[in-house]
Amino acid sequence: MQYDLFIGDRSFSSWSLRGWLMLEKFGIPHRTHMVGLYDGTMAEDLADLHPARLVPVMRDNDGVVIFDTLAMAETLAERHPEAGFWPDDPAARALARSITAEMHSGFSALRGECPMQLLHQVQGFEPSQAVTAELKRLSLLWDLARAKHGQSGPWLFGRYSLADVFYAPVAARIAGYGLTVSAVAQDYVDTTLSDTSFRQWRAMGLTKTYDPMPYDMGLPNSVWPGPITKAAAPTEECSSENTHCPYSNLPGTHFMETGGRIFGFCNAFCRDKTVADQEAWPKFVAMRDAE
Repeated sequence: MQYDLFIGDRSFSSWSLRGWLMLEKFGIPHRTHMVGLYDGTMAEDLADLHPARLVPVMRDNDGVVIFDTLAMAETLAERHPEAGFWPDDPAARALARSITAEMHSGFSALRGECPMQLLHQVQGFEPSQAVTAELKRLSLLWDLARAKHGQSGPWLFGRYSLADVFYAPVAARIAGYGLTVSAVAQDYVDTTLSDTSFRQWRAMGLTKTYDPMPYDMGLPNSVWPGPITKAAAPTEECSSENTHCPYSNLPGTHFMETGGRIFGFCNAFCRDKTVADQEAWPKFVAMRDAE
């Protein structure tokens, strides 16, 4: 079974991030399609996916349309039990479902005051009392999950689960606005930001520019607080070390310079996502670091 996933934006659409992670992290075959969330074409782009009206939307091989991330998650867990979307232990699974449902329906102050953005860290943001209260609730839930069920790995329930899918945009909000949470919760934020799939999503988002910038608060910005990657930039120099793109194996036509070395890619998107975060792409790193 392969799915078509329709998303709105990578840098700003928290719901789209959830939809992609629940397919990508669990190895479910899928094709991704962009919808004009900020370009004024969303209704037109979703016309063939009635009755869906928001992103993300998932369509299966039979043309069945599933929308809303919770419905998508439960459909995938039902259809692909071998993927392990929920924890195996019944008590852990019950808690995971509970905190996931709470994320899906709650935390309205955090959502409203801190729109997800993956470009930088906003400086000088002062959370309201409502946001501060919700951050305390998040810390309580994450601390509880880690203490009771997180011994086998770095995620909320040890192994990656749908709970981590739903809380990834929350971790991004905490990082993006420099919000204060418990030490355990901050470790979890750092784990999310370091995850290869999350880094790939962010790197792909950085290939797009915005004018005007969505959700601009008029506050100063600093660098994104995630892992540091090697500096790189597009270049017109075409004497690359490789002849074929590390992702598609097509001939290189677009080029990147890093550390005095030139690498080629089959198109601007492949190049620019690598410029954004080299370490997010194992195929490129293997080529770059090969003897």
